[in-house]
Amino acid sequence: MQSQRGGGGLWLLQALTGLSLIVLLGLHMIAQHFLVEGGLRTYQDVLAYIANPVVFILEVIFLLIVVPHAFLGLRAVLLDLGPSPRTTRILDGVLIVVAAATTIYGIALFIVLQGRV
Repeated sequence: MQSQRGGGGLWLLQALTGLSLIVLLGLHMIAQHFLVEGGLRTYQDVLAYIANPVVFILEVIFLLIVVPHAFLGLRAVLLDLGPSPRTTRILDGVLIVVAAATTIYGIALFIVLQGRV
């Protein structure tokens, strides 16, 4: 059953992305809510914020950590339902495609927002 679930490598990736999220989410929350007067950014504030290259890179890294963490968690939940090995392979393929599309869309959105400044 260990090989069906992807072995220890995926669990380790899930754990590492989870730890990374603690740090990145903390930075994100501080920058988005505690350093802003009034606690919320306007659309123009967000555009100005994303225009900063350091912030842009941090937000992309945040996306690159969130997506695999979320999809590995979803995969773990679905594998708890006990699918067949064939269904697991199909599920893995679908999750990889959707995660890749989500990541590409998110990065494209960041680029579009950065270009609106």
